[in-house]
Amino acid sequence: MSDEMLQSQIAQSGEEVELLVAEDEYLTSGVHIGTQHKTADMKPFIFRVRNDGLFVLNVAKTDEGIRKAAEQLAAFDPARILFVSQRQYGQTPVKECAKAIGATAIAGRFMPGTLTNPVTPNFMEPEILVVTDPLGDAQAMREARNIGIPILGFCDSNNETKDLDLAIPANNKGRRSLALVYWLLTREILMAKGQLANRDAFTMAVEDFEASL
Repeated sequence: MSDEMLQSQIAQSGEEVELLVAEDEYLTSGVHIGTQHKTADMKPFIFRVRNDGLFVLNVAKTDEGIRKAAEQLAAFDPARILFVSQRQYGQTPVKECAKAIGATAIAGRFMPGTLTNPVTPNFMEPEILVVTDPLGDAQAMREARNIGIPILGFCDSNNETKDLDLAIPANNKGRRSLALVYWLLTREILMAKGQLANRDAFTMAVEDFEASL
């Protein structure tokens, strides 16, 4: 049985919820494809394990996480929101998301002291941090914890969530997956802030968020 058929059973077996994007788009973008490792933290977000050992994430929980993240982020001054991604395929998505909502993005290496040392050239004082991968963005997370600001993050099956205020289950390694989840997050933040009349008014395409090959 395919992942698509199995995922469809989620909606059939529980309360039907309209997703932010067609379920097929989550699946064809690989948002549900995890790694061959699963942490105890991520167990609630795992749908099943495939025959090849890859864990499959529950896209209904991804959808729910994006909604919650957008609601939280919309409450902040965009200028005080920081998105980070050391992972290559997350760098274009964080830059596009930040630009669209008026926030700041650090794409690539996160310089130590950026959040904790006022004498560093790139020192900044965000009020909330969004990470693409808690493993790759560990330095930013450590500094955010030190200054006591909330941390939201996209988490694959191999991530730990204990230092996050909100974990959004998603394939945080795939090019198309990261483009889609950041595109959705951007749209939902703008919706929550009342800057879009409706979702169809969002003119950016998922492709605008895709990293170049």
